[in-house]
Amino acid sequence: MKCPFCLGDNDRVLDSRASQDGFAIRRRRECLDCKRRYTTYERIEATTVKIVKKDGSREPFDQAKIKQGLEKACWKRPISDGQLEQVIAAVENELEASFESEVESRQVGELVMQNLRELDEVAYVRFASVYRQFKDVQDFVKELRPMLADPRKTS
Repeated sequence: MKCPFCLGDNDRVLDSRASQDGFAIRRRRECLDCKRRYTTYERIEATTVKIVKKDGSREPFDQAKIKQGLEKACWKRPISDGQLEQVIAAVENELEASFESEVESRQVGELVMQNLRELDEVAYVRFASVYRQFKDVQDFVKELRPMLADPRKTS
């Protein structure tokens, strides 16, 4: 494994543990050249699910795109990178478990929103406003109405 700092190819593993509900191995490493530490993840290489976009084009599932959208929605919210990684892992695991080769982008967006709503409602509304292309305040009100009516929520 090349060090991300000095690009040396001389490291040692300090710690290994299961991560992302057992679907990955997290390894803490130390570069023996520059002595800096970094983390790597090892995952099973699965067949890539293709995303069918609105225009009918297809592209491989890309975790980076999901993360970018989540980071924008969670800007200045009390959400850690670890929590974002858990959302991404949950979405990816659901896609791999439920779809063999292709899935519509709409279904991916709904999975992201489902997981985000459980994590942070403000981030959920931000994500939904872009994903569902809210046109005016009434679109926000329609999205918020079920959340405000939920008796489990307290002020």
